[in-house]
Amino acid sequence: MGTLLWNIGAFIVALGLLVAVHEFGHFWVARRCGVKVERFSIGFGKAIWRKMGKDGTEYVLALIPLGGYVKMLDGRVDELKPGEEAQAFNHKSVWARMAIVAAGPMANFVFALFAFWLMFMIGVPSVKPIVDEVRTGSIAAEAGVLPGMQIVEVAGEPTGDWESITYALISHLGEDAVTLKLTAPQSSYVTDKTLMLHDWQFDPDKESPISSLGIVPLGAKVLPVVAEVVEGSAAAAAGMRKGDKILTLEGEPLADWARFVGQVQSSPEQPLRLTIARDGSELPIELTPQSRQVKGKAVGFVGISPQVVPLPDEYRILLQYGPFDALWQGMHKTWSLITLTFDMIGKLIGGIVSLDNLSGPISIAKGAGNSADYGLVYFLGFLALISVNLGIINLFPLPVLDGGHLVYFLIEAVTGKPVSERIQEVGFRIGAAILMLLMGIALFNDFARL
Repeated sequence: MGTLLWNIGAFIVALGLLVAVHEFGHFWVARRCGVKVERFSIGFGKAIWRKMGKDGTEYVLALIPLGGYVKMLDGRVDELKPGEEAQAFNHKSVWARMAIVAAGPMANFVFALFAFWLMFMIGVPSVKPIVDEVRTGSIAAEAGVLPGMQIVEVAGEPTGDWESITYALISHLGEDAVTLKLTAPQSSYVTDKTLMLHDWQFDPDKESPISSLGIVPLGAKVLPVVAEVVEGSAAAAAGMRKGDKILTLEGEPLADWARFVGQVQSSPEQPLRLTIARDGSELPIELTPQSRQVKGKAVGFVGISPQVVPLPDEYRILLQYGPFDALWQGMHKTWSLITLTFDMIGKLIGGIVSLDNLSGPISIAKGAGNSADYGLVYFLGFLALISVNLGIINLFPLPVLDGGHLVYFLIEAVTGKPVSERIQEVGFRIGAAILMLLMGIALFNDFARL
């Protein structure tokens, strides 16, 4: 319950802040263009707080934090008083109206830049992108990637950490191949390895792009040694204790904790034969995992956690920069996210990326809560990511969004006359239907991930 409330709280803070930024963009440019703003609202529905400003604008905080709006004086819906024509939105030039509409998404991009700048000023803890293992028969193994190598570039893009490698790899989804530059172990010699991506597919709910290629990043070592046993669990019932080392699983030597986890999860209510080392002796153990329902499927659970050996400090890095370098890094990161998002939208439309990857408010809430758990730096990165996506979504050429309005205004600028009210109404209905369909798919995916 506490996690749920934390996720909801972080979600409200994140979305409220990003909506405020977006709407402030519209508000600020509208005022600069001489348009009268009647209401500035964060959220929809019943107002829980309101204040009339000295500038004549009513500022509102509403109950449902899933959006917001700026209500401007508009002669098409308002009865204009004498002398108000100059302050009405529809009486401004088409270029002024385009600037006002485009200002919302632009504000989201500027906020992302600010968040990344602040993030890099504070410093982002990371890990050198060194390969720990390469799975046999994987795409990386076929390319000749070896343990100990460090990835320094993906398709010509410098990569200082695993996050930048992930983004770079995702951008090549659906392509035939991608070339990596790597340094050999304990050497500065750079070698090229080409990953053949013809058959590359991965489920983002189950694995990362990196692991799906067969690469195991260097990280903390997870040992097959019991660090904790949950009281009343299957492991406790089998007599397992803290400090037990698992030597064999079903008669096979066990060196990989991940293999043990996979076997347990796939064997609910099925006995497993283990050999453990305890106090210098080897003991046989029969362990029967309990069953839990995960996404409608029975998954085994035994109630133990392993010992973890932290990664040595020599492999840890802090991505921290001065004010000007941090600004450059923030600009680069923001632009990379914008181009990656547009690229993924194109692949989504082309069927290269599945609609299963769409996420809605539940996934955003979980992401907000998880990033807030890790601290301010990670929460800033999450805010920047969602801000970029919010800006891009609003640029979609759907009439209910800013992008649709921009299309109408562009047609007006070219033809010299506004799009007819009838065509706009039909467009709004079609746009609303498409948007509701996408939101429905995103929500369905959210519930499927629970």
